[in-house]
Amino acid sequence: MDKIQVKDKEFELFITAETISKAVTRIALKLNEDLKGKDPIFLVVLNGAFIFASDLIKKITVDCEVSFVKLSSYSGTRSTRMVKELLGLNEVLKGRTVVVIEDIIDTGITMAGMIAKLKEMEAGDVKIVTCLFKPDAFSKEFNIDYVGIEIPNKFIVGYGLDYDGYGRNIPDIYQITTS
Repeated sequence: MDKIQVKDKEFELFITAETISKAVTRIALKLNEDLKGKDPIFLVVLNGAFIFASDLIKKITVDCEVSFVKLSSYSGTRSTRMVKELLGLNEVLKGRTVVVIEDIIDTGITMAGMIAKLKEMEAGDVKIVTCLFKPDAFSKEFNIDYVGIEIPNKFIVGYGLDYDGYGRNIPDIYQITTS
């Protein structure tokens, strides 16, 4: 479909499922190469990253552990600019290679909060993986190690990303046409 309606907003097709799949495979191949012999733990940021993480982790061939964290900085279509920790980390991360899987990094506020938390927990090497990255919105000073697709600063839904909880189940990614 070229256009969809999610709640009160209209969206148009932006990135196809096929394009996303190619980006996921590219990231997985690089991770498999970079993480050989490192016993990484993947931390999946919920809710948005669950579909990306599922597709990605199925392609990971190195021994690894997978866990989940739930952080949030969005309300509706706008960032609140405050990170709310909704579900904490329970694993011992001291000295571990930690790979954080995020659906999208725009301002970087959520991930900056996550990195600070990981440093408090004495994580070893921390790698950041994101399916989508909005360089024009990014305002922080940390390295993003693996980026699937760079996109403009527009609100999007699909492939795990939502508008007020709706649209996560759409396999393609759509960008907003109405505000």
